[in-house]
Amino acid sequence: MPAAAPSPARTLRRWLLRSTALACTALALAWAWQQPWALRARAGWELARQPPPTALRMPVQGVDPRRVAATFGAPRGRDRQHAGLDIFAKRGTPVLSATRGIVVAVAERGLGGRQVWVMGPARQRHYYAHLQDWAPDLQVGDLVEAGDPLGTVGDSGNARGTPPHLHYGVYAEGGAYDPLPLLRAAR
Repeated sequence: MPAAAPSPARTLRRWLLRSTALACTALALAWAWQQPWALRARAGWELARQPPPTALRMPVQGVDPRRVAATFGAPRGRDRQHAGLDIFAKRGTPVLSATRGIVVAVAERGLGGRQVWVMGPARQRHYYAHLQDWAPDLQVGDLVEAGDPLGTVGDSGNARGTPPHLHYGVYAEGGAYDPLPLLRAAR
């Protein structure tokens, strides 16, 4: 014998319960998204949706972008090319974030020595290397604005013994690109 079809009242009750549960879940998620502890997630989502920048702030305090040599793509040994700019300044000169973003790495490793990585608009990664030191209390997950301190100019990593400078690189989906035109566009 075939099962009897549920009554219209029972079908309506199930539909109302499911709709109420869905509405409560949506309200809870909307409330959570606005809470202070969701700031980093919101910022990451907003940054990922923004277009790439058309101008960048100079990441070394007091340096005029017109005085920065175009070193992007210059040979570095036999097997690699320079994937950024070397911005020379006095040791200890503040290094500032070139853009709004989220700090995704604060580390000492590899060729860059003491370094900071910031994920900025369009999920581009901004690389600050050869630092003497990091800004006090800087840590992964921090939300930074253009001009916020990240560290100071130094010669760590494979730059040890060379004149103090910041190696600044910008990496998009297709790899590194020359940030100098964007630094000069900000003037």
